[in-house]
Amino acid sequence: MKTKLAKIISLALGENYSVTEIESLIETPKHAGLGDLAFPCFTLAKKYKQPPSLIAKELAEKIHGDFIDEVRVENAYINVFFNQLQFAEEVIKNVFSQKEHYGEKPKNGQKVVLDFSSPNIAKPFSMGHLRSTVIGNALANISEKQGYNAIRINHLGDWGTQFGKLIVAYKLWGNKEAIEQNPIEELLKIYVKFHEEAEHNADLNEQARQAFKDLEGGNIEAASLWEWFLGASLKEFEQIYKVLGVSFDSFNGEAFYNDKMQSVVGELTAKGLLEESEGAMVVKLDNMTPCLITKKDGATLYATRDLAAAIYRHKEYSPAKLFYIVGNEQSLHFKQLFAVLKKMGYEFAEHCEHIPFGMMLKDGKKMSTRKGKVVLLADVLTETIEAAKKNIEEKNPNLEKKDEVANDVGIGAVIFNDLKNDRMNDIEFSIEKMVNFEGETGPYLQYTNARIHTLLTKGNFALQEDTLNNLDEEAWGTIKFMESFPIVIEAAFTLASPAIIAKYSLSLARSFNKYYANTKFLTNDPLQTERLKIAYAVSIILEESLRLLGIKAPKEM
Repeated sequence: MKTKLAKIISLALGENYSVTEIESLIETPKHAGLGDLAFPCFTLAKKYKQPPSLIAKELAEKIHGDFIDEVRVENAYINVFFNQLQFAEEVIKNVFSQKEHYGEKPKNGQKVVLDFSSPNIAKPFSMGHLRSTVIGNALANISEKQGYNAIRINHLGDWGTQFGKLIVAYKLWGNKEAIEQNPIEELLKIYVKFHEEAEHNADLNEQARQAFKDLEGGNIEAASLWEWFLGASLKEFEQIYKVLGVSFDSFNGEAFYNDKMQSVVGELTAKGLLEESEGAMVVKLDNMTPCLITKKDGATLYATRDLAAAIYRHKEYSPAKLFYIVGNEQSLHFKQLFAVLKKMGYEFAEHCEHIPFGMMLKDGKKMSTRKGKVVLLADVLTETIEAAKKNIEEKNPNLEKKDEVANDVGIGAVIFNDLKNDRMNDIEFSIEKMVNFEGETGPYLQYTNARIHTLLTKGNFALQEDTLNNLDEEAWGTIKFMESFPIVIEAAFTLASPAIIAKYSLSLARSFNKYYANTKFLTNDPLQTERLKIAYAVSIILEESLRLLGIKAPKEM
């Protein structure tokens, strides 16, 4: 509707302003009494050299259309009121005809590669890994909704000096039988013990460096241990991903690029970009710390592997965009990475984007695996699912498939608790907030949707026609929210922010619940069908919003 109004205003102004320029100026008033949309004339005053109030008065006389009910001038503002029934009928028709595809753009034949989750092997999947996993999964879903083919990559942390530490720790304190029974738990114990002992014994770190060098050199014993650690980790990770409903197209981690790094070093050398700095090799960058490519001993680093990975992904997938969903603390690393790619002459660097996010905190501090201060995601999911079961037993003890619904609600609570926040904000870990089934929570959205389905069942609703013959005044706010869904998805993709959809879905649910609280739906007259049509349309959009966020929507709760 904003575009329609922009076209009318642009036509009235002639060739001076494009539809896009006008649309960017149109505002949504804070109060319903000021109209559905408002156009401020301050910008026009600069061009026409007339008072904005005079321009508003003259321009308002040229604004008319079938969907416009009234135009009012308030000083420099042109306030437009829509024909609510006609507007609502168009929205309802669009939602009913497209259903779950409402707001979806046609396939564009382009790919978006998303690098996300990326846990370190031989370490537990903690709450610290949740953010990258659920933000990345949601962005992949949103990318597909925008017409792209999403390529989901789990760049496992399966290489580096930490594996030298783990190999040393296993040889010193490892119990093979215990590790085979509880691999991740036992490996974490000896990893933590290594760091505790290394504080008093500096020789341990040197042993770890040598162990990793042996691994890089193809030492059979070291390679065998590494493969064991990898297999045990993947088995546990896959269980977590299955619970979360997250899948990947590739699990190629850092080790996959071992045989691809030397060609990157060779290319940097051939292009005259490598320089020696205190025995190490670096690429100097403008207004930035030099990017370290190899250490004094010739060992490669994260930057070397990420350069190899970026070049490989460009050749393998030719993506329109390459998203790295990695914590905010790695911002400098990615600035360096993209800057080096540009220096190497790779134009695709312009399409690489770091999607940073804040930390998951516990008692105000970052969770640390090496210090053992970690909350396991599996434990949190178990607890939230149990809380959901308890809630269902209290409110709806006769519900069928209680366990399935409790799973959907408990897992959804954890995911939504993360995604409703602006991704740049740190999140304080709190089980109590996650399992709160009222307020700004996933269960609140799921319950609103389930309530609508109960309403539709009680009202024997069957969609026979998509026309709307009546509109309650209380429904107007809900209709406007539904109309904006396609714009919300586009904004979430452009800004790489699933929180936009999460906050939108809360606003839509609150608006509908307010309408429901003030209106009797089941009246056994023609008005019942009209109201249920709106409820059904809200359900379609709520379910699709939740799906985009990676959350299931039970029909009963």
